[in-house]
Amino acid sequence: MRKRQNQSIKLMALGGVGEIGKNMYLVEVDKDIFIIDAGLMFPENEMLGIDIVIPDISYLTENKDRVKAVFLTHGHEDHIGALSYVLRQMEVPVYGTRLTLALTNAMLKEQEYKGPTNFIEINSDSTIDMESVEISFFKTNHNIPDSVGVCIQTSEGAIVYTGDFKFDQAATDLYKPEIGKMASIGDKGVLCLLSDSTEAERPGYTTSEAIVAREMSNAFYNASGRVFAACFASDINRIQHVFDAAKENNRKVAVVGKSLETIYHIALDLGYLGVDDDIIIPISEIKKYQDREIVVLMTGSQGEPIEALQKMAKQIHKQINIQSGDTVLIASSSQLRGRELFLSKTADMLFKVGANVFSGNRTIHTSSHGSQEELKLMINLMRPKFFIPVHGEYRMLKAHANVAKECGLSRDQINILDRGEVMELKDGKMSLGGKIPSGNILIDGIGVGDVGNIVLRDRRLLSQDGILIVVVTLSRHEKKIVSGPEIISRGFVYVRESEKLMEDSTKLVREIVERYTSKETFDWASLKQGVRDELNRYLYEKTKRRPMILPIIMEV
Repeated sequence: MRKRQNQSIKLMALGGVGEIGKNMYLVEVDKDIFIIDAGLMFPENEMLGIDIVIPDISYLTENKDRVKAVFLTHGHEDHIGALSYVLRQMEVPVYGTRLTLALTNAMLKEQEYKGPTNFIEINSDSTIDMESVEISFFKTNHNIPDSVGVCIQTSEGAIVYTGDFKFDQAATDLYKPEIGKMASIGDKGVLCLLSDSTEAERPGYTTSEAIVAREMSNAFYNASGRVFAACFASDINRIQHVFDAAKENNRKVAVVGKSLETIYHIALDLGYLGVDDDIIIPISEIKKYQDREIVVLMTGSQGEPIEALQKMAKQIHKQINIQSGDTVLIASSSQLRGRELFLSKTADMLFKVGANVFSGNRTIHTSSHGSQEELKLMINLMRPKFFIPVHGEYRMLKAHANVAKECGLSRDQINILDRGEVMELKDGKMSLGGKIPSGNILIDGIGVGDVGNIVLRDRRLLSQDGILIVVVTLSRHEKKIVSGPEIISRGFVYVRESEKLMEDSTKLVREIVERYTSKETFDWASLKQGVRDELNRYLYEKTKRRPMILPIIMEV
């Protein structure tokens, strides 16, 4: 227990609540701010052209002098992907385990961050003594090694953030959770527990990885041709299963996908993957072997395999394509939340080219997050005074809150946070204490936050009804048209089949321009708006479509 008496304890979520991904949580003790995780989220369907989404960190930039540290729980992008954008704004030490920091360093390079870094390696036995708090860690069971939970010890009790976790009774040494240490933290007194809610809607226990390993080996054994194993690049446990199954069935493995190759080499070099050298072959050499001797371990851009599988099914992949007789194991389907339709279409394409597809099969895939009984175990180990479900969409947070009630916590002890809400722990009570800026920062190319709702609205309009560009050259002195009007259509109508519509539209624009220029005085803005309004009404009457209309008026 800390000797110093803490005067103020606040908890905030800049991301990770009401959504999957973008995990970033703040613990503010007295004047010190501690960041736990700094993750990204991949864009939703309506975020047209957006590459990634990160949390709004304006509160942190405004208070950068008070930010004391960043703690990373594990090496998945939804927990480390926004770190480079934080480090661009402030110099702050970053604490993480060996593998987590190695993967973070690779991500910083990928995001072209060239600024200073102060990485401090920790393990589950590390203790960090800050002025206001003491921080310790405990190993958790996830699908990537070196995953830890974070315990911030205050004078009022511990603030515990679980990170992503499950309790797999058959976990290998690399993935075993430190249940004894969790119980010890609970014995000392937990003020508030922030716990992973991803699978809070699923009753029972999450399927053991041992069952997945066995079933994957059986699938390899029964496959008469090549096997394509599609998984997320950072799902190191699943990658290990693929190599183990290949070895058991005397198959060679070719690795396809830039992000997969990067993570695979990092994990291999650090000893987090056990792979025999004679199993690995370059993709260029697979024709030297019979089909039944080959496994292709693959992923795609951003470490996600489904788009790459589509290219292979369409026979347009740069390195290798799916052929009749291949077996495809999509060992990551439950992680593709919101992309079920895309996954279904991909499986359909694969079947069309003659592949045998295992998709969404719980025997070859299991979640990396705990189901309800495991969430109950975490709550019972920690025995928190207060409980905040995090890391999940609202229905998951709500389901986790109900699980906590089943464990004996009252409604007053449980609170579901919205992004930006400030939860204050004071005098033995938990209460809301205002709000800080929060939301999405959209990354498009090298632009950070320069694409907002208006730009997305324009992109949505362009995708729905297309665009018309109207070009007219005027002589202001003579008040007459020198050239045009010329109308250019993109995504609105096929011009060759709509000549009458385009001729009538051109005639209408000419009439509008001549009407405006016949006045004694006119301005360009009103002329452009007149073209927009009248042409928009005419086109809607004729087509029931509203294309974006861009008038370009040039003067000679």
